[in-house]
Amino acid sequence: MTLYVNLAELLGTRIEQGFYRPGDRLPSVRALSVEHGVSLSTVQQAYRVLEDVGLAMPKPKSGYFVPVSRELPELPVVGRPAQRPVDISQWDQVLELIRAVPRKDVVQLGRGMPDITSPTMKPLLRNLARISRQQDMRGLYYDNICGTLELREQIARLMLDSGCQLSANDLVITTGCHEALSTSIRAICGPGDIVAVDSPSFHGAMQTLKGLGMKALEIPTDPLTGISLEALELALEQWPIKAIQLTPNCNNPLGYIMPESRKRALLNLAQRFDVAIIEDDVYGELAYTYPRPRTIKSFDEDGRVLLCSSFSKTLAPGLRIGWVAPGRYLERVLHMKYISTGSTATQPQIAIAEFLKAGHFEPHLRRMRMQYQRNRDAMIDWVTRYFPAGTRASRPQGSFMLWVELPEGFDTLKLNRALHDQGVQIAVGSIFSASGKYRNCLRMNYAAKTTPQIEEAVRKVGATAIKLLAETD
Repeated sequence: MTLYVNLAELLGTRIEQGFYRPGDRLPSVRALSVEHGVSLSTVQQAYRVLEDVGLAMPKPKSGYFVPVSRELPELPVVGRPAQRPVDISQWDQVLELIRAVPRKDVVQLGRGMPDITSPTMKPLLRNLARISRQQDMRGLYYDNICGTLELREQIARLMLDSGCQLSANDLVITTGCHEALSTSIRAICGPGDIVAVDSPSFHGAMQTLKGLGMKALEIPTDPLTGISLEALELALEQWPIKAIQLTPNCNNPLGYIMPESRKRALLNLAQRFDVAIIEDDVYGELAYTYPRPRTIKSFDEDGRVLLCSSFSKTLAPGLRIGWVAPGRYLERVLHMKYISTGSTATQPQIAIAEFLKAGHFEPHLRRMRMQYQRNRDAMIDWVTRYFPAGTRASRPQGSFMLWVELPEGFDTLKLNRALHDQGVQIAVGSIFSASGKYRNCLRMNYAAKTTPQIEEAVRKVGATAIKLLAETD
């Protein structure tokens, strides 16, 4: 890792964790140079990085300071415990979101799309172009149902950062994280079975439950610490739950990172009631702090955790390359994959494996993390400035999604329709609930580099919300 980036991440982590408080003076350039054995210019570069992400502010002849905290909206409220498992609805609203075709005249704030314009993507694009020109045609053949060996080896190395000790044989390459989740669910559950989910929860996993005739039991989730273990324990005592499905790292849509102690406690609950955990870690590599957070899978000793992820959020969704570490369910997951898609496309697997092996992935992640953290702060500032009084918003600790809660009784479906003619689309909150809760909430994407056009789109969302609220008074 570049020295100045390493130092910037160390200082940034200390600031984020409260070691340096808002308004505190940060160590001098000379002091850090001596402490870490680096040059003065390296320290200055590190401070410039911290300036770019809003964590340090220079004062003439005084040094660097932690910026005084700006006004932040309150956090979203925690939902009430569900009364019973329910059949999943909201398919029509999900379909409306995923049918949207990218258009230059529409600012798409609703889709879970990363920024794919970074120059750090160029080596991957060159790999894809070169492989498509090769004469041996390997990229056009079927490969192992588990995926190409070189990619599985590289992912096993990558997962060391999350605390997982995996081999290539522990992994199955899938067509995106969505297939990883669906094969995992089908490997464990059947029609009529109950799956406990964090709430709000990723709509794709819930629509999989709907399509397979299963029921979801929504568990209240805290916007900072994650799924309520107390509510989950009560649910496990009351209902024959077959699996727990959740996103503990850089959660979609709330953005929290579940503390390690709670991850361990969740695993203990699963062991006590003998249920599987389907862990979605698709955003885990995009945590703003370094090192990245551990997965629940990293604590798993009896193979009950199925870890699902992909390169859709860290590189590009169009690659359609994901993976699952199914533990004790490996053979069943392989069977489910075989009867759905069979082998995953070979060409992008080879290109990504080469990208990882050449060391391009980490610099790309560092750039994206800093960009997304900077964009998060801008998006929260815009929400504070343009949205109705009393609006609440999440505090994402990674990724590029912001969850916004408007006053109770507000209808974001109506808001989305009103925004359509203004060239803006959002993700309505009700699609993140099995039963259609969170109708007064919405999710916005802040991955793209900030521009006046994006700020204007957020302003339109806030202004339209204010107008609709006034009409209902």
